Amino acid sequence: MRAVIVDDEELARGFLRELLAAYPGIEIAAECSNGFEAVKAVAETSPDLLFLDVQMPKLDGFEVLELIGQTREAPPVVIFVTAFDQYAMRAFDAHAVDYLLKPFSAERFERALERAKSRLGERRLPLDLAAGRPPAERPQRIVVKDGTRVHIIPLDKLDYVEAQDDYVALHSAGRSHLKQQSIASLEAALDPARFVRIHRSVLVNLERVARIEPYGKESRIAILTDGTRLPVSRSGYTRLLEAMEASSK
Repeated sequence: MRAVIVDDEELARGFLRELLAAYPGIEIAAECSNGFEAVKAVAETSPDLLFLDVQMPKLDGFEVLELIGQTREAPPVVIFVTAFDQYAMRAFDAHAVDYLLKPFSAERFERALERAKSRLGERRLPLDLAAGRPPAERPQRIVVKDGTRVHIIPLDKLDYVEAQDDYVALHSAGRSHLKQQSIASLEAALDPARFVRIHRSVLVNLERVARIEPYGKESRIAILTDGTRLPVSRSGYTRLLEAMEASSK
């Protein structure tokens, strides 16, 4: 079994290293001090097991999982190792096999490993981190991998989204980034009070809508604050009006 350790604290990585020394069947393939290193290490070493901290500079643990899920059909089994208990529910929503809260004992660590071993035979498909997530835990930014570069788009900077085959084009401040994800799954992850599906292929940030105008006999277009014109379907028009009315209350 190959494992990757991800934690921004050297002492925490050392502690895991010492615990794993008691298990000769587990090889440490890489140690990483931040999320970017973790994404690269997982791509290069294809580990079976990932020990993952939550709060780290630049990319947090959940964003690491999202990027891994974009590039691997069989992501590693994940054990979160953190000092913060408030992320436990979100971790299990992301299909983590266990959540080790620092400090923990060798016995507790052994139980986590046993769970990981039993999970390895039934590895899951790429993670859908957003499914069923309570509004308070909705993402506040979107992470996009572009070759060796990673773009982080805060949701308050996201203007609108267009579906393009198996991808979505994320439009922000005059730039566009492609992400391999369906528009339906992205819509489910976002706050419906902020982002509205105005067309089968378009999601729009409600705050960017300046006005709605008729277009042809039965069609309409949404004009954004920067002048962008987006198609609005009949059902999308209804959703847009409902969202605008709710936001004005």
